[in-house]
This record gives sequence, structure tokens and C-alpha cells, in this order.
Amino acid sequence: MEKIIYLDHAATSWPKPPSVGEAMLNALEFAGANPGRGSHRMAVQASRVLFETRKGLATLFGIKNPNDIVFGSNTTEVLNLAIRGTLQEGDHVIATMAEHNSVRRPLELLRKQGIIQVDYVPVDGSGSIDLKKMEHMFRENTRLVVCTHSSNLLGSILPISEISQLCRKHQALLLVDAAQSAGAMPVDVGQLGIDMLAFPGHKGLLGPQGTGGLYIAPDIDVQPLIYGGTGSQSEALEQPKVRPDRYEAGTPNTIGIAGLGAGVKQVLTISPSVIYQHEWELTQHIMEGISSIKGVRILGPEMGQPRTGLVSFIVEGYDAAQLAFQLDRKYSIAVRSGFHCTPLAHEAAGTTDTGAVRASVGYSTSKDEVDAFIRAVIELTSDK
Repeated sequence: MEKIIYLDHAATSWPKPPSVGEAMLNALEFAGANPGRGSHRMAVQASRVLFETRKGLATLFGIKNPNDIVFGSNTTEVLNLAIRGTLQEGDHVIATMAEHNSVRRPLELLRKQGIIQVDYVPVDGSGSIDLKKMEHMFRENTRLVVCTHSSNLLGSILPISEISQLCRKHQALLLVDAAQSAGAMPVDVGQLGIDMLAFPGHKGLLGPQGTGGLYIAPDIDVQPLIYGGTGSQSEALEQPKVRPDRYEAGTPNTIGIAGLGAGVKQVLTISPSVIYQHEWELTQHIMEGISSIKGVRILGPEMGQPRTGLVSFIVEGYDAAQLAFQLDRKYSIAVRSGFHCTPLAHEAAGTTDTGAVRASVGYSTSKDEVDAFIRAVIELTSDK
């Protein structure tokens, strides 16, 4: 394959550490049986793969009991589990304008069905929210607050700890979408006061696609999204109460979870704080490099402010999709353009008519690659 400069880590990190593929191949060869469905050695080894990955995730996120971590196929699935398994008729929900469609669409479906009420906290152009406005939205029936940790369009980091304090004050649960923060910055559920944490395996955790998970605090009973075989309490008609079996009906993606475990080990070895600093420095370099382009507007926090490893921008007079296409075809640079499944964030940024180009970095991204991207954008926008 032709050498590519990959700047689409916010969608899926690439390339994966070699240990990820090695762990998956090893699981395929030596742990290819069904975990929790037998006592023979391969089944036991498969169960061990799942538990070791849970342990790594528990260490990463400050979770006391690894069994409070539930595996799913992606963040979207586990967000649906958390939302649909928590809310009941008459409940009120607070979310933000920074939310991804994996949060907004389940909420809007439940609202359309007349089950819940929803309010969205405004987000300004830098991706910040007004905590006073948020507090005024709480009602007596507010059951849940759903909040992205970091916007996948703006890169802004929301004040989870302060939001958690509001939730405690008003006796509401806090569900955090860590799609852009898990692995890319420190996340401790205890310190931040998070009741449920949804995370992908294929982004900052460096694992394969088709993996993700949900942390559920031990005192919360979420109703399962899928019912079926668990390998435990098979004689019972109802889904078992024991975790994680209650939420993991059917044969799991053991091979993918093995790869996720290897990715988590890599993140723990480097440390999320080191990863964050590396990515933040690259975003600052991108912002400085493209800021001189005539008509450019960079979305999200200003230079020097906290942000996760992405920079979204538009250039007046240039189509975002065309810029991304030319970056790929002429320079072999992979970025993302469009609306990034977050229309409310585009509304806040004033880009609902244009979309935006998003360049997102990872720990494997080098300064030379970022320099090549900056040069390419300057060349593409200097033809008018």
C-alpha cells in the first residue's frame, strides 16, 4: 500500500501497535473457544482473555471492580444500553449541543415515543458550556445527564467534575461519552464522579474495531439491552443479575477483546497524560501552521487552551469535502470532512451549511507528518 499520512485518529486510531495484532492471533489460535461456556482449557483461556482486559481497563479508569465493565461492539451500542436501560416513562434528560448522534438519536427516539423529555445545554463556538444555564435545566424528574467528555468536532473538553457535582446536588445520574478521551487523556471515574462511562476500543485505546465498553457504577441497575445466553444461570428464565453476564448475552468478540487488552497495556505503559501532551502539542502546531491561510477559521478552543487531539477548520471559498478529497488524492493525507455525526455542534460553530475539515492526531503521529499536512493545505488554498 502507498505510504499514507493518517490524520483521522478521532474516527479510528491507526496503525495499531504490533502487540494488538499479535494478541488477536494468539487468542485465535489458543483461546478460540467460548468464554464462560465450558470448563475445558480453551474455554478457560478465553475467559481469562476477557478478564485480563477488564483488569487493564479498570486500572486505566480507576474502577474498583473489573466486573463493573461491560463489553460491547462499539460506543454506540453501549450508549444505547445505558440510555435505554436507565430511562423510564416520565423521566427528564439533560444533554449538551456537543453530543454525537449516538447520544442524540436514542434520546430523540425516546422523546418522539413520548417516553422522556430532553433539554440540550447550549455550547458556544469554542465548545464551552455555561454551568449556570445547565443547572437551571434540572427538574424534579431529571433522571439522567448525558455529556460528551470531549467534542469530536471542536476538541473542547467539558468540565465533567463540575457537571457531576450538579448531578449529585439534583440526584441525577451522569453518563459520560468518552469516545474522544478514553486513552487520550486521564479519566478516573471516582475522581470525576462518573456513574456510567461509555468508551470505544478502536480509538485512543488502540484496539481493533468492533470493541468498546461501558462502566456501570455498582449501585446502579441498568436494564439489559440484549437478552439471551450467558453461560451462567442457564436454568433461569430471566437474565442473570450477576455482572458482567447480565449485559453480555451471546458469544463475545474474544479475539477483538484480546487486541483491546493489548492496546490498553500500551496506553498504560505510555500513560494517558504523556499521550495527551504529545497530541496537544501537535494540535497547537497545526493551528499555528494553518492560521495564516486567508479565510481560514479554526473551530473550538483558541491556541494555548486545553483540547483533545483534533483540529477542525473551514476555509472561505473552499468546499470542505473537496479539500479532504484533494488531500487524499494529491498528497496521500487522510482527514475527515463533513458533519461528523454531530449536527448540534456544527450549529454551535456556525458551520451547518459548510461542514468542516477535521485533522486528528494520535500518539504515533509525528511532527514531520503534521508539517506535510500544513504545507498541503497551504498549497491547496493558494490557487485563487
